[in-house]
Parts: sequence; structure tokens; C-alpha cells
Amino acid sequence: MDAELAAALDGMPYVGLSDPEAARAAMRALVSALAEPDGGAGARVEVTDRTIPGPPGAPPVPVRTYRPAWTRRPAPVLVYFHGGGFVTGDLDNEHGRCLAFAGEDGIAVVSVGYRLAPEHPFPAGFEDCYAATAWAHAHAAELGGDPARVAVGGGSAGGALAAAVALRARDEGGPPLAFQMLLYPVLDDRMETPSMRAFTDPPLFNRTDAAHMWRHYLGGRADVPAYAAPARAAEVAGLPPAYILAAEMDPLRDEALAYAHRLILAGVPTELHHVPGACHGFDGILSARIGRRAFAEQRAALRRALHPAPGAAPDSGQPSD
Repeated sequence: MDAELAAALDGMPYVGLSDPEAARAAMRALVSALAEPDGGAGARVEVTDRTIPGPPGAPPVPVRTYRPAWTRRPAPVLVYFHGGGFVTGDLDNEHGRCLAFAGEDGIAVVSVGYRLAPEHPFPAGFEDCYAATAWAHAHAAELGGDPARVAVGGGSAGGALAAAVALRARDEGGPPLAFQMLLYPVLDDRMETPSMRAFTDPPLFNRTDAAHMWRHYLGGRADVPAYAAPARAAEVAGLPPAYILAAEMDPLRDEALAYAHRLILAGVPTELHHVPGACHGFDGILSARIGRRAFAEQRAALRRALHPAPGAAPDSGQPSD
């Protein structure tokens, strides 16, 4: 493992997923330990916590919106889903990341507080995420955004939800998505890849965690649809362009690589980054250069995909790469 990354991880809280309540407390501790100053981005962003209509018959969905206050033209919109194994996490998990997307990259962000397993197994969280994406598209102008440039993204379980939302939007003629950003995504419940067998005890996430995650999320169901595990999708043609991040020492590595390969073969424009010496969730560890570099690269990918002028935020006076 990268030496700086290993040093940064030493003593960090471990979020095991066997006990959901203990896992949630550990996740809150981990988020607090990894928190970084916002670098002034928060002063350029209007942040609002609100609820929006949920799926039919379901409760409202909490969201946190980030509206860049310094742009004059409509901004692209990113609907972002936090990670946490479908079991842990909340709107605070990705607060710093979303502030940077909005305050530095000129992207309006809708961060989604979807329902968690095992209390709410699939499809509850997925349906919340799809409802939030449809809402973000319909209300883009209210967010200062452009409905023609709506993207989805997330890390780990959030990457699974983003991929699944993109599949359903394609299948049902839903919100026209411009981009999907999948960071070390959870994609395959079968857990049969070489990396899933090899990496049984790396930090932050391992094979045992994956087994608990799927048990909680699927609730014992035997018929696993693609909207729960996107690797099961029969066809991936027609999906929006993708950015996929994979980490060498992550049990999820090979399912990310396999999904990217399928997208490429299906003619979906796909940018794949495989990072040696990295573990699951490494891009959230900004005290390590490897994490800072990965975060900068994914932000650059978003700017290229979503802004009219590649690599730059619109009409802002903000610095680009």
C-alpha cells in the first residue's frame, strides 16, 4: 500500500458492517476523523437541507442542495449518493466533497439521504435515489441548474446506486442523464471475482464487510435484479458516459474493471482509472497525496463532462486546472 496512505489510516475507526448500529457510530467517527477544512469553498455555496417527495407511498427523502453562488449561467447538476455499504452514512458523509464540487467546480449538487438497510432493504434506498434524480431534473432551474446536464455519482454503495439509477433511467425513458461517476462502486452480489477472494482484510472495506452488506441490503431475496447489483444487467448499451475509479487493494476492484470493460465494448464513452497502492475509499483521505490526486482527477472529469468549456467552470473567474 502507498506509504502515506498507510500512515494516514493508522488508528482510523473501522466500520465493520455486522452490527448496523455499531457501524453507524463508527462511520460517524470516521467521517469526523477525515474532515478537512473547506478551503473557502463554503463561502461560495448556498447550502440548504430540505425534504423532497419520495417514491409513491414512501416517506419524503432528505436532501442537501449545494448551489454555486458565483456562477451567472445555469450550472450542471450532480445527484450524489453517499457510500456506507447501504447500511451506514448520511448527508454529512460527503459534505466536503459536495462543497468542492459546487464552490470550486461550479456544479449544483443534490446530496441524497436515502433509506438504509437492514431496516429498509432493497429497493427502498434505490427508489429514494431514483425519485431524487427525477426531482433534480424537474427542479434544475430552481437549483440554478441546467436540466440538459444532469449527472449521477457516488462512491462504493453510492456508486452502485448511481449505476442503478442510470440503468433505470435508460430502461424507462426517465431523466436524460449526461454522465455517471462511479467511484470504487459496489456492483456484483455474487462476490466471485479474484479481488474479492484475494482482499479479505484490507482497511476500510473487506470481503467480510461485503458479505454483511449484501445480506443487509438484499434481505435474503434470491432473485437479485440489476437495479440492486448492476453487474447483473443484461445490456449496458445506451447508458450515459462514465468515469470509473478502481483501487488496486479493494475487493471491489475487479467488478469495477469488468463493468468498465462492458461499457467500453457497448460503445459507452468510459474513462477508467485504476490506482496502484490504493485501498477502498482512499480518495477521501486527503492528507495523502494519492487521495488528493484522485479527488482532483475526478473533479476534472466532471468539469470535462459537464461544462461547456472543457476543464473550466462557466463564466466565473474561478481558476481551472
